[in-house]
Amino acid sequence: MDVDLNEDLLPEGCLENVLCQESLKWVFVGGKGGGGKTTVSCSMAIQFSLVRETVLLLSVDPAHNISDAFGQCFTKTPTKVEGFENLFAMEVDTDNDENQSLFEPEDGSKTVQLGNNIVKIISSLFPGIDDTMRYAKIIKLIKTMDFSVIVIDTASTGHTLRLLSFPSMMEKALGNILELKSTIGRYLSQIPMFFEPGFYLEDIVQKIVELLDYIKTFNQQLKNHEKTTFICVCIAEFLSLYETERLFQELNKNEIDCHNIVVNQLYSNNGESDPNCKKCSSRKELQLTYLEQIKDLYLNCHVTKLPLLEKEVRGVSDLKEFANYLKHPNYVNPKSE
Repeated sequence: MDVDLNEDLLPEGCLENVLCQESLKWVFVGGKGGGGKTTVSCSMAIQFSLVRETVLLLSVDPAHNISDAFGQCFTKTPTKVEGFENLFAMEVDTDNDENQSLFEPEDGSKTVQLGNNIVKIISSLFPGIDDTMRYAKIIKLIKTMDFSVIVIDTASTGHTLRLLSFPSMMEKALGNILELKSTIGRYLSQIPMFFEPGFYLEDIVQKIVELLDYIKTFNQQLKNHEKTTFICVCIAEFLSLYETERLFQELNKNEIDCHNIVVNQLYSNNGESDPNCKKCSSRKELQLTYLEQIKDLYLNCHVTKLPLLEKEVRGVSDLKEFANYLKHPNYVNPKSE
């Protein structure tokens, strides 16, 4: 399987810049479905395992694919990836309602239960905030875990854009609740009919403050360019490029670092294909056209160009091979020669 690209497609950029940034804690990988973001996420985690002490690959895509990619079952608990000593993976279902229970009941108290009900009410008032809250719980979950770097395989672009847009709104909503409490809280606490026995207003306020702290932490982590970066994965087609540009603009709007664009599934020009194949020639020409647009759009970014392979990337062995392209996009698999 020869994957050499012609001279026009040879890459100048690669993802070495991300691997060398020792301060990075969070590496988000996202893009339009079908572009290979899960493969890039898994391969990126493998590359990090070579230079970091411990690595966590986290899937927050409701349609989890990292289990299929590695051929190993992963759950919401970090599990060591077979064949690695320092690489772990986990899948979190962000569409599960239990993720909205940010306040963990210590004794099943009614205060905690009411706190979670208030959280759900806030979610219903602001469509999309539930995604942010679920991510906040994920951060809360892995905050206690000791990993050098966390690679996040994100959901579709629409989910990701909502995630990026609502943390600030959530901060504002919770802040307003605290202000309201300071204004009318003392009156509510004097009306027993509002609450059942076992409820303490100050306790629920403390829970909201706790949630607000996690949301603020999430915001700070996202906007810290030393700790967080986002890698956009696309293919050289109109819809994918359009969605990538939308994502890229939203990242910049939200002050989130993104200086890496991965263009995946580029046709090779190795001479093995039928030179009279109009479909192949047309596709290659179309890809070159979009590559020129990508070059013009992302002048200050590292653009990594990856080849279209003849087979799916499945299993540890294939992922290890594919991981080589992230540092050396013109890498040739010795097994293909």
